[in-house]
Amino acid sequence: MASPKMRADHSPETFVFSLQLHSMRGLGGLDAQLAAACVAGFQAVEALERHLAFPSDLQASLARFELSCPSIHITMPTLLQGPEAIIDGCLEASIPSVFVNPMPLDDPFDPRDWSKAGEKLAQLAEAFGERGILLGYHNGVHGFDPLKTGRCGIEDLFRAAAGSALKWQADIGWIRRARGNPAEWLKRLQAYLISAHVKDVGADYDVEEGWQDVGAGLLIWPILLKTAVQFGARSFVVEHDNPPDPAEFARRSFAYLSRYNGSAGLLGAT
Repeated sequence: MASPKMRADHSPETFVFSLQLHSMRGLGGLDAQLAAACVAGFQAVEALERHLAFPSDLQASLARFELSCPSIHITMPTLLQGPEAIIDGCLEASIPSVFVNPMPLDDPFDPRDWSKAGEKLAQLAEAFGERGILLGYHNGVHGFDPLKTGRCGIEDLFRAAAGSALKWQADIGWIRRARGNPAEWLKRLQAYLISAHVKDVGADYDVEEGWQDVGAGLLIWPILLKTAVQFGARSFVVEHDNPPDPAEFARRSFAYLSRYNGSAGLLGAT
C-alpha cells in the first residue's frame, strides 16, 4: 500500500504518517537519516529544532529525498526567546505545524505551573496562527496525575488555553508510561487533538529504554489509531527514543502501520 502524502490542510480524508528524526540520530547526519526514512517507505518526517538552524538547507535536503516535513518539535525555552525566528524558519522550510516538547515546570504537581504554561502557549499559538502556522503542545510523562484541583495537569494547561488556537499532539506511548489510558485521554481532550505520536511500549524498561518497534510492544494499535482518528488526529508520527537499529526500526514500523492506512484501516469502524 502506498504511503500517504502530506497535505497541510488537515482535511478529514487526509492522514499523514511521518518519521520523527530523533529516532534516526544514530545514523549520523541529516542526509543519512532522510535516506533511511525513504528506504523504509516514509514520504514525510518530523524535524527537530536543530534542523531549523538553516531552513534553506533543510528544505533542500527534503527536496533531494522527495520528503515533506509537516511538523517540527521546538523547545519551550527557544520559543520564549521570541517566536519570530521559528515562524520565519518554518515558512521558509514549508513546515505548517510546530509542536512544543514537554516544557520544564518548577513543579509538575502544582496546577498553577500548568495554568501558567497554558496561558503562555495560548499567546504563542495566536502569534503563530497569525502567520499561518499551527502550534500545539506535545505531552511527556507528566500531566496525567490528578492534582489538588481535581483535574490533571494537562487538563489545567488546556483549560488555561481555552479559546486559543493551541492544539495537542498526543504522545500515546508516554500516556501509557504515565499509567494513563490512551484511548480515554484521546477522547477527553478531543477538542484539541490534531496529531499523535505512535510510540510502542515494551514490558522491560531495561531493554531499549522500555520502547519497541511499532507493533512489537504492548499497545493495541488497530484500536488506538482508529480512536485517534475518531477524535481528531490527522497526522501520526512514528518514534522510538533509542532504537538499536534505527533503519530497521523505521522499516518494520512503517510496514506494520501501512496496513492501517486508507478506508479499510484508519477510516474503518472502531
